[in-house]
Amino acid sequence: MSHALIVIDVQNDFCPGGALAVPDGDAVVPAINAMIGDFRIVVLTQDWHPAGHSSFATSHPGRAPYDMIDMPYGPQVLWPDHCVQGSDGAAFHDALDTTPANLVIRKGCNPAIDSYSALFENDHTTPTGLEGYLRGLGVDRLTLVGLATDFCVRYSAVDAARRGFDVAVHLPACRGIDLNGSMAEALSDMRGAGVALR
Repeated sequence: MSHALIVIDVQNDFCPGGALAVPDGDAVVPAINAMIGDFRIVVLTQDWHPAGHSSFATSHPGRAPYDMIDMPYGPQVLWPDHCVQGSDGAAFHDALDTTPANLVIRKGCNPAIDSYSALFENDHTTPTGLEGYLRGLGVDRLTLVGLATDFCVRYSAVDAARRGFDVAVHLPACRGIDLNGSMAEALSDMRGAGVALR
């Protein structure tokens, strides 16, 4: 069995002081750095939105951050502008050890579709290419860490489990937003998909 570490969205905008800061988000960095050398295959994901992305509240006059709207692919939370391509907010946290990374998957690049999962955009059909990369290397076991537990980590873990990977989420190296009870829902959803929470 080949085992990969998937590091989800450890970017400045998701850390304290960022545009969409996850509480205590930067606390994941030392934990991830301590693990990263134990894996032969390391993939980093990076939210990488064009300016004016359809998931931004500013793209919908009269709407505020955290409002819900219906998009062609389903319900969508409207977010503050964050992780805009090329911005400092989109950059990885300075202290994150990115040197061992084999691959960086940039997601959310399509201006019309948000992308929480490392494997699929939010239409649940458009792939990011990560699955093909992992299959090509013979990877069948994944450990996920990063930000945020209840959004991008959750959807990545559930999608990976549904695609037949053996998936674990290492919770000490994750932090969540907990938007209207989203943490409890995420943990339940991951368990229900067969994801091991450690």
